[in-house]
Amino acid sequence: MTVSFLLRRAIGLVSVLLSMSFAVFCLQTLVPADPARAIAGPSTPLARVDELRVELGLNDPVIVQYGRFVTRLVHGDLGTSVRTRKPIADDIRRYLPASLELAVAAFILGLTFAVALAVLPLIMRAAGPIQLAFTAAGSLPIFMSALLLAYVFWFRLGLLPGAGRMSDSNFAGPTGLNVVDAVLAGNVPAIVDALKHIILPALALAFPIAVAVGRTLGSSLRDVMQQQYIATARGKGLRESSVVFRHAVRNAAPAALAMVALQVRLLFGNLLVVELVFAWPGLGLYMVQSLGSADLPAVLGVTLVLSAFYLAVSLLIEVSQSLIDQRIPI
Repeated sequence: MTVSFLLRRAIGLVSVLLSMSFAVFCLQTLVPADPARAIAGPSTPLARVDELRVELGLNDPVIVQYGRFVTRLVHGDLGTSVRTRKPIADDIRRYLPASLELAVAAFILGLTFAVALAVLPLIMRAAGPIQLAFTAAGSLPIFMSALLLAYVFWFRLGLLPGAGRMSDSNFAGPTGLNVVDAVLAGNVPAIVDALKHIILPALALAFPIAVAVGRTLGSSLRDVMQQQYIATARGKGLRESSVVFRHAVRNAAPAALAMVALQVRLLFGNLLVVELVFAWPGLGLYMVQSLGSADLPAVLGVTLVLSAFYLAVSLLIEVSQSLIDQRIPI
């Protein structure tokens, strides 16, 4: 890994964020919503609304407003939410841990299922029904799979909770990640409760990841298993499971990692739906509520944060691909 590689990627990341922020910022001018009216309230006289519009600089040219936005952004100021009347940065810090916890859980489940879907046909004959079940679940629209999970396991069977993060709404810890905080506190009932609440939304997000990554990894594995070094490993008397995991999976991983990068982008979109269905208090639910209130500054702030996360994860995956396969230059 070279310094020039990291420098190029850092410059590219900043350029993409600035370009995207300008595009989203300009789109605000096309939306028939008046932040001044939203802040002042529906009963405020028009004269006061006009004064507030001048105070907020809403009558200035778009490029001037964007310049102010970038200046504030450099200092970590994303503006004030029209809906919550709080700094958007504070709102994001409040809701981000919930989305981060859910996304990590979904990826752990999704990648575990993906490896199983790709490897099981190579080491056992009766893997067809399992693949079919996961393919069916992953092919459903995300809102339908989320609703089905909630209906079956929460409403009908009562096995798992279908709303919120914890039964105790007052539970709080230093990280904001309920599972981690419960583990750090050594609170076994809280650990179980947090895991129960996260299973259904994480499964809804994990199914598409499992199917997409599993298919890609499985296709690469089939090609790798035809290579000469696999025959050599078998000739040494290694068990088939050892041949697959020690030799085949690593060489088939770069293609699957490229699919993981795509799934990260899709995950952010799916979060909006899943968090709404399961009343999960994360950035997805916050953004949906902001869209419903025409809270454009909050939408722009969340979009920037999610984009930064996606670009950072994409960079991490690109570095991982290079470390796994030395033929990929960086």
